[in-house]
Amino acid sequence: MSIWDLIILSIALAMDCFAVSFSAGSLQGELRLRHTLILAFFFGFFQAMMPVIGYFGGEVVVKYVSNFDHWIAFIILLFIGGKMIFEAVHPSPDEKKINVMKPRTLIILSIATSIDALAVGFSFSMLAVNIWLAVIIIGIGSFVLSIAGVYMGKTLSQIIKPSYAEIFGGLVLIGIGTKILIEHLSA
Repeated sequence: MSIWDLIILSIALAMDCFAVSFSAGSLQGELRLRHTLILAFFFGFFQAMMPVIGYFGGEVVVKYVSNFDHWIAFIILLFIGGKMIFEAVHPSPDEKKINVMKPRTLIILSIATSIDALAVGFSFSMLAVNIWLAVIIIGIGSFVLSIAGVYMGKTLSQIIKPSYAEIFGGLVLIGIGTKILIEHLSA
């Protein structure tokens, strides 16, 4: 994967973080800079660590699946992207206002928004990816987009819905999976 692919992927993965941060900013307008930075740090840290876990877990099985790894990466990214789009279009009816700065809530949200990064890390183990560069780019991307999400949520909550970010992120993941599949099939 090129550095541009990693940047685009990091943006797509960060869309969940952006959407949650946007919601936090729009619902809890009193988030101070310190709270915003803590939220962004947690999201960025978990988004960066999950691919590492997936990568090293995936290295164990990569020798057994190297002949069809491009299909696995495609299916994983298609599933994650499709899931993001589905959840954006069909939100849970029991979603309610929560205090995202409670430590337990912050950790749960950080894990929930980074599960897709775990699966991406698994697919990294089957591709030629510098995992450490990918981790840095994904972590920074999630950190920055989380900060942007909070501030955009504060100011634009009446115009832009958080679900639009999740739909965009899902489409990007599907596009990257399709690109991987096409590159391997045409090689």
